[in-house]
Amino acid sequence: MVNSLKLDIQKQQSFVLIYTAFIAGLCSIIYELLIATTVSYFLGDSVKYFSLTIGMYMAAMGLGSLASKYIDDELLHKFVIVEITLGLLGGLSIPVLYFAYAYTNLFIPTYVFFTLSIGFLIGLEIPFLTRLMEDYNKLKFNIANILSFDYFGALIATTSFPFILLPFFGVYQSSLIFGLVNMSIGFAVLLFFSEQLGQYSARLKKITAILTIFIIAMIFFSDKALKQWDNALYEDRVIFSKQSKYQKIVLTKYKEDVRLFLDGNLQFSSVDEHRYHESLVHVPMSLQSTNIQRVLLLGAGDGIAVREILKYPNIKEIILVDLDNEIIELARENKYISSLNKNSLKNEKVKIITADAFTFLKENKEQFDFIIADLPDPNNDVLSRLYSKQFYKSLRNNLSENGVFVTQATSPYFAKKAFWSIAKTIDSQFDNIYPYHAEIPSFGNWGFIMASSIKKDIQNPDIAIDTKFIDERLLEQMFIFPKDMIENDVKINTIDNPILLNYYLNSWKYYAR
Repeated sequence: MVNSLKLDIQKQQSFVLIYTAFIAGLCSIIYELLIATTVSYFLGDSVKYFSLTIGMYMAAMGLGSLASKYIDDELLHKFVIVEITLGLLGGLSIPVLYFAYAYTNLFIPTYVFFTLSIGFLIGLEIPFLTRLMEDYNKLKFNIANILSFDYFGALIATTSFPFILLPFFGVYQSSLIFGLVNMSIGFAVLLFFSEQLGQYSARLKKITAILTIFIIAMIFFSDKALKQWDNALYEDRVIFSKQSKYQKIVLTKYKEDVRLFLDGNLQFSSVDEHRYHESLVHVPMSLQSTNIQRVLLLGAGDGIAVREILKYPNIKEIILVDLDNEIIELARENKYISSLNKNSLKNEKVKIITADAFTFLKENKEQFDFIIADLPDPNNDVLSRLYSKQFYKSLRNNLSENGVFVTQATSPYFAKKAFWSIAKTIDSQFDNIYPYHAEIPSFGNWGFIMASSIKKDIQNPDIAIDTKFIDERLLEQMFIFPKDMIENDVKINTIDNPILLNYYLNSWKYYAR
């Protein structure tokens, strides 16, 4: 009877250690993804920061594994401390990174500290677990069980992160939630190994309970904390904030000025957005508006460019393709944005497709008379591909023989190399390109590039609708660039070699947006 009871306890303890391996694998990948994603959100260049995070993480794990061989005494006690510390550091990593970004100049040191610290502690886990399970199975079974459940936990983490955690909880709450999940290891070990822990058991239970309550409280107040963080980050009052599956969406308001930010980058100001959108839409339309009936908009989910296109009565159909349905819903339902776009997305001429622009162009079979790429700046590798040679080749195939294409192309003053790289890339796919620029107070001097297979007479524009900003006189000047805004020593941007990303980031790092 005694032997049977002892055997049951051993089975339970063995199961707890296997559960620990699963949770360890789950949390370790989640922490890595959360930290890399957060840094990429704030600083752009996701390839760079995911690579750095993985490299530092793995190196720190190696150091942790190496250090484990020097730890022999009270292994179970030290293992519980490692898990409690991991739960605390992992849970607080993103809130602290948010704080460091908004209130200090220590964001990068904070990022390095959490990456290395969490990696080091995770490196201790597997060696500790393997040695703790020596009393339950042979070494070959222990290693197989621990690693298989650890890897299975990693699989669950990588699949749940993009489909569940980001869209439903965001990175801030996800880190706190998985800090709690990590704490469950401490509770499980304390519950089933209380006798082995002896004098340490009561104290560790108290510490684990206090830290768990602390993290739960942070989850409970996370909405308030994020709201306060938003207000600290943005100059004006935040009236809307939401983390979508793809980006952080923020609306601010100061008096009559409503501004939209995506991942911290300004998309428009209601005070001067007419300058941007009139330049984007009416410059190409002034050269052949009577020949345009079908329009394709890539991006532009805020509906403001659609508002401008609808001013032309000959337009029969507008297809708007945007990746993020949350932006579409905001533009339709938010009173500030829908008022600004004059409910353009509810017009019967407008058809909305939620899809990636690159994928849409590849699969689409119908041609358009006018294509507008109103996409975010190429500040990460995902967006940079939407300014690549391959993208423009696919786009050209979607354009009618006499059609015209235009894209926003960042600032030819602040990001000169990026602008002319986009121009050179478009030039590799079109017979005729027409770079132009406009002064937009919220952005500074901003650039656009128009392209077509048929030569356009830019000396004789015909603006057939009412405008606030451009006219025929101004339009002619928009195609003239001063010497200090011209750059010829640039390369074509491709998917394989996204040189544009480097041009863009190296230029903008010297300026506050």
